[in-house]
Amino acid sequence: MKVARFVDALQQIAETMGATDWKFNANTCQVETVMSDPPPSLSEKNVSCNCQFENNTCHIVHIELKRFSLPGVLSPELVQLRYLQHVDLAYNYLSGSIPIQWVSTQMNFVSLLGNRLSGSIPKELGNLSSLKYLNLEANQFSGTVPSELGKLVNLETLMLSSNNLSGNLPKELVGLKNLTDFRINDNILNGMIPDFIQNWNNLERLEMLASGLEGPIPSSISVLEKLKDLRITDISGTIQAFPNLTKMTGHTRIVMRNCNISGEIPGYIWRMNSLRILDLSFNKLSGELPSVISTESWKFIFLSGNSLSGDVPESILKKGTNVDLSYNNFTWQSEEQPACQTKDLNLNLFQSSPKENGLRAFRPCMKDFKCSQYSHSLYINCGGDDVQEGDIVYQGDANVVGGAAKFFPSENGHWGLSSTGDFMDDNDFQNTRYVATLTSPNIYPLYSEARLSPLSLTYYQYCLQDGSYTVSLHFAEIQFTNDKTYNSLGRRIFDIYIQEKLVEKDFNITAAAYGVLTPVTKKYNASVEQEILEIRFYWAGKGTTRIPEIGVYGPLISAISVEPNFKPHSKGGKTRIAPIIIGAVGSCLIFLALCVLWWRCYFRAKPGRKQDIKGLELQTNSFSLKQISIATNNFDPANKIGEGGFGPVYKGLLADGTVIAVKQLSSKSSQGNREFLNEIGMISCLQHPNVVKLYGCCIEGDQLLLVYEYLENNSLARALFGTRFVLE
Repeated sequence: MKVARFVDALQQIAETMGATDWKFNANTCQVETVMSDPPPSLSEKNVSCNCQFENNTCHIVHIELKRFSLPGVLSPELVQLRYLQHVDLAYNYLSGSIPIQWVSTQMNFVSLLGNRLSGSIPKELGNLSSLKYLNLEANQFSGTVPSELGKLVNLETLMLSSNNLSGNLPKELVGLKNLTDFRINDNILNGMIPDFIQNWNNLERLEMLASGLEGPIPSSISVLEKLKDLRITDISGTIQAFPNLTKMTGHTRIVMRNCNISGEIPGYIWRMNSLRILDLSFNKLSGELPSVISTESWKFIFLSGNSLSGDVPESILKKGTNVDLSYNNFTWQSEEQPACQTKDLNLNLFQSSPKENGLRAFRPCMKDFKCSQYSHSLYINCGGDDVQEGDIVYQGDANVVGGAAKFFPSENGHWGLSSTGDFMDDNDFQNTRYVATLTSPNIYPLYSEARLSPLSLTYYQYCLQDGSYTVSLHFAEIQFTNDKTYNSLGRRIFDIYIQEKLVEKDFNITAAAYGVLTPVTKKYNASVEQEILEIRFYWAGKGTTRIPEIGVYGPLISAISVEPNFKPHSKGGKTRIAPIIIGAVGSCLIFLALCVLWWRCYFRAKPGRKQDIKGLELQTNSFSLKQISIATNNFDPANKIGEGGFGPVYKGLLADGTVIAVKQLSSKSSQGNREFLNEIGMISCLQHPNVVKLYGCCIEGDQLLLVYEYLENNSLARALFGTRFVLE
């Protein structure tokens, strides 16, 4: 093997890139490490030689050094390897620019994915005529796309996503006749999507997610018969009709999200037998879905955020297919309809029938529901189990599996979540990546787990007392690292909506927290007017999608807390409670008439009064004196929290952990007995968030005791010692 003369050049190349502990073995044509530490897990190293040249001379033709986080720069000395064809330096920590000397090589494959390279893309690359594959994704390149790249007539793959490229796509790119894969996602380009893409007759994959380009999608796209994977999202511009895709019979993925597409979904779409993923979310589509949909090969159907109407066709409801119809105008689905019958379907109907009133619009497939109680706070540990922080317990949603088309109503509280989307290109059709976990002593338990979404994630709370609230969103970036490796180069960007209002555009957790693994809380005011609060996170196509691995992107939320900006139970009830209260009081007057008859007999039949009370069939629980004594520690003065007109009030704790307030009425006066009857009658009849809840009573010996829920913030004092019913 005559390769020794290239050893020095390769050694210099390695050192320039920061690999100071590597040594090239000329006999084996391999790079050997002399470092004491083992190489990073997942790292890939391959140097190949071709010894078929004249006089059995060997030349290096292949260099692959991936996931080593090399900290140096690209070496101009690569030009000394005149027969080099393949260079893959993806997932390192390289900085600087691309040396223009490289154009003197015979390279046909160059991948610099996931580094820190910056500056302009050298126009000289247009002279590297042998180039077939060029991947510059996830770097920091700026400026315009060089028009000289249009001279790369052999180029088949051009990947420029996740940079800072601006300007128009140059018309000279029309010359890329052999292009099969073009990706320009996550840039700040200008101008309209160019018509010249119709000349890329061999194109199989086209990606323009949040590229900065404007619509409409050119009608000339219809001639691209070989196109199998179409992804265009988040484009501004005028409203357009559905593009003509009839000739693209081999489609496996169609993503045209947030593209201002109006009208009906063409019927031929539902007959595409090769299609696996259809995402037409957040457009202006209308009309009904066909009654028969062939979805044998389909895995994901995302139609969220449109104006589709009519019934949900039963043919779309197949096990193994994820279907998201949230935020549409479909006919409301009752629990008897097919969409609500099969429990193992991955079907999301959240807010799919907004014409319904109140909670019915949010929660289909449920019986008529009315709020018997109203809350005024919420604490959720997103993606994790229940966690206690001080006196507050954050309810977990760790038991929520999947998220591609998920609607989850919590059974432990008046809240739930809706999740939409599939993580692109991760080859995971089982929906297992919707929770991120990091075990580290350097992060609080509340932030060690988080819920993820590749598209849209909504948390909602219902039966919430009307009023002004502070919504606190808790974040910590736990999927990137804080070191000098490629794992630190990811950028997560998403939008935040509260009550359908955009409150954060292009939110970046790492930037807001000034680092990763660092908690940050964002607070927002929210007005609740119809007993429902909605918090939505949306990925608009920005940020990296392949660092530290494929499919790491989209919204991430650690925890949510909602707290009132008012004193609970003082105000905030809806005006429509007045007729409810009037009706309830009318019913209670009849009950009170019976109470008067009982009270008149009280002194005549004192031993039988407990039995008589039971005969009134009140909707309250009966407590024993022993239960109350244990709960209040034998009416310990330390537990006394106030004094009413007819006796003291004590704080207590029942065996099941319920905190109570016990009002002890005097049985030696007619006023005490009347007070006892009045309170049982009125409060047991009234059920409203502005009325203190009566748990029950105790009639034993000479004791007359009323057991209430315990309210914080002086609300109990107003309820028990002041005006009893607050109806403002």
